[in-house]
Amino acid sequence: MTAPLTHLGDMPIEEFLRDYWQKKPLLIRNAFPGFESPLTPDELAGLALEEEVESRIVLEQGETPWELRNGPFDEKTFEALPEKRWTLLVQAVDQFVPEVNQLLDYFRFIPSWRLDDIMISYAPDQGGVGPHFDYYDVFLLQGLGKRHWKLGQMCDNNSPRVEGTRLKILSEFHTTDEWVLEPGDMLYIPPGIAHWGNAQGDDCMTYSIGFRAPSHADIIAEAGQEIALSIVDDLRYSDPDLTLQTNPGEINDKAIEQVRSIILQHLTNENIAHWFGKFMTERKYLEQTDEEPLDIDADEWQSALADGELLWRHPAARIAFHSDSKGTMLFADGEVMCCSRALAELISSEVEISWRELKSLVQDPQDRATITQLINQETLLVDE
Repeated sequence: MTAPLTHLGDMPIEEFLRDYWQKKPLLIRNAFPGFESPLTPDELAGLALEEEVESRIVLEQGETPWELRNGPFDEKTFEALPEKRWTLLVQAVDQFVPEVNQLLDYFRFIPSWRLDDIMISYAPDQGGVGPHFDYYDVFLLQGLGKRHWKLGQMCDNNSPRVEGTRLKILSEFHTTDEWVLEPGDMLYIPPGIAHWGNAQGDDCMTYSIGFRAPSHADIIAEAGQEIALSIVDDLRYSDPDLTLQTNPGEINDKAIEQVRSIILQHLTNENIAHWFGKFMTERKYLEQTDEEPLDIDADEWQSALADGELLWRHPAARIAFHSDSKGTMLFADGEVMCCSRALAELISSEVEISWRELKSLVQDPQDRATITQLINQETLLVDE
C-alpha cells in the first residue's frame, strides 16, 4: 500500500481512488496543516488587472441577477464594487505564481495530463458564484477566511437553470450536506454534484484545483479532424461486390457496415494516442510575445548544463507520454516527438533536471534533438 498523504488525511491514495474519485464527495479537515495563502487578496486583484490573465467578477445582485463581468479590470472596477455578495475569480494562477504552482504536485496521484489549473476566488462576506455543478472533478482548498459549502443533488444538462444570466446557475438546490471550511480544509467534489459556497466574513479565498474532462463530442470532433489529416485522397468508399437492390434509394446495412469499417480502420491505437496526447497537452493560455522564437542548438544547452545550469519545466508546460511496441511518443504543449522512454519519464516527473541526470541520455541523437526542441518551444527553460 502507498503511504497516506497528508492532504488526504490518513487515507491511502488507493482508498481514495477506489471509494471517492468520481464517485462521492469527501471533506478533509486540516488537509494542509497550517496552510497560509501564498497570495494576498490585493495580489490576486493585481493579477486581474493584467491583459494575459483570465479573470471574472460575479455579482449576485448586479445589473442582472448573477451578473458576470470579464477582465482584465482596472482599479476603478474594484473601488465601485459593493461591500458584499460578489466574487473575483482568477484562472490559472499556478502559471504566474510559483508557490501556487507547487500545490499541483500534491495532486499528481491523478495523471498529470488530467490536471488543468488552479483557479483562485476571492469574496467578501456572503460572496459566491451561486448554486451550480461542474463537468469535472475539483478539489476546493480553503486558503483564507471561511466559506460555507452546501452540497446538493446530482445534476446533468437537463437540470433547470436560472434565466437572464450568462452563468449556469441552478434554479433548484436540494441540500444534502453542509460544512464551514477554514484555511487548510479541503473538499473534493466529483463531476455533476451541485455545490454552493458562500464567504463567511471578509477576505475569503478558495483555491480550486480542477481537472480536464473533454466531452465525448469534443473527442469525436477533434480526433476525427486530426486523424483525417493523415489520410490520403486515394482512399475512397468502394463497393466492388455491389448487388442489385429492390429500391435504388435505400442505404442498406451492407453500405452502413462498409462505412463503419472505414472509420474503424483509421481508429487505431497509434492514431488515437497520437491525437489524444497532443490534445491533452495543449496549453489553454498561450503567451503573447513579440520576441523572436528561440534558436538554441544542442551544443549551447549542453555546455550550459555542464557548467552547472539546470533545465526547468515551464510553469505552464503540459507534458505526457505514451509507449507501445514501436517506441515512445512524448507530448509537450500540443507537440509530439519520439524519444526514449527513459527521457520521457524523466521530463514528465521532474520540475528541474541537471546535467548529471541527462548526460547518459543525450548520447542518443534522437533524445538530444528532443531536448533541443523542448527548449526552443520553451517547454523547458535553461536557467541557473
